[in-house]
Amino acid sequence: MKEKKNQKITKRFFDIVISLFILVPFLPLWLLVAIIIKTTSPGPIFFLQERPGLHKKIFKVYKFRTMRPGSGKMIKGQEVMRDDNRITKIGKFLRRSKIDEIPQVLNVLKGEMSLVGPRPERIASLKDYTDEISKRLNMRPGLTGLAQVSGNIYLTLQDRYKFDVYYVENFSMVLDVKIILRTIGVVLFGEDRYVDKYLVDVNKSNNEVAATNEETVSNEKDTYNRG
Repeated sequence: MKEKKNQKITKRFFDIVISLFILVPFLPLWLLVAIIIKTTSPGPIFFLQERPGLHKKIFKVYKFRTMRPGSGKMIKGQEVMRDDNRITKIGKFLRRSKIDEIPQVLNVLKGEMSLVGPRPERIASLKDYTDEISKRLNMRPGLTGLAQVSGNIYLTLQDRYKFDVYYVENFSMVLDVKIILRTIGVVLFGEDRYVDKYLVDVNKSNNEVAATNEETVSNEKDTYNRG
């Protein structure tokens, strides 16, 4: 328990240092991106939307706008694909390079998000959460996460939830570093490169847990019967 607490403190320190490194030295680049967005399509520079964070606390997530005004309505569990005609020309590049997520380092600095964690969903999704899925809200949402480096848009919604819950239950700084390194690969080569190339096999892990629980119950029954 103490080890997990220390790792969370380290995680927060890591979040702040890396976020400042992303934000400050590259500020001229982010300003250039903002100018291009504003001059190439009508609408605001940033896209703001309320999302549930740690323990369902609502916050506003920041992104560079990549879609045409009025395109924000989404269907639950449906990702915006690369050929979606609602995406602006510059938006396609921003989404492919993940630069559209850069403003979220402000959320990280504010303590609303982390570099790594389950991606924040829309508030409307909460009504369909089971107790198991709700576990993904036990850690700060992240800029990137286990699901995002395991196929992301090519995964079903339920599979993304499995990766999120696995991450929350098995968090470590070692896993965070692996996810960040894999994220670099996703940016360079695309999400499709990592379809079926998981960092962890969540289904195998769930089966192992189930088998362990069955064995424990069986042993307890044997002990009771012998008694």
